[in-house]
Amino acid sequence: MIDLYILLGLIVIGYVVGQYLEQRHYRSIKQRERDFIGLATTTSKRPIGKIPDPSRVELVEGACVISVDYFKRFVARLRMFFGGNVRSYETLVDRARREAVLRLKAKCSNADQVINLRIETSSITKGRRNQVGSIEVHAYATAIYI
Repeated sequence: MIDLYILLGLIVIGYVVGQYLEQRHYRSIKQRERDFIGLATTTSKRPIGKIPDPSRVELVEGACVISVDYFKRFVARLRMFFGGNVRSYETLVDRARREAVLRLKAKCSNADQVINLRIETSSITKGRRNQVGSIEVHAYATAIYI
């Protein structure tokens, strides 16, 4: 019976700590998104509006790998057993995508525009049953300096 209490205690601790760290990361993301609000970014291959000839154009990239915590993995297993949306992984992918784009923008913060933004995702598996261990997101784009 003690083993069951220990298991439940670890699950609760994992949930509380995981939620705290996730919320802290979201606060950081929201603050940095506000900082980069003025940097025009588009998935279009063409610049936004009429612009003079650029003085410099460069390829910029940002990458992020976020690991799956044990609580999310536990919840995902239950959800896969019963079916439905795996929301615990949705927040993981959302955080990784937003973080990768922010890292891209940080590398070209003096640019006038970022165009042709592309995002690629992949999962990094581990273990014998190919469980998802981490989510990798790679964002790349063209920075235009006028």
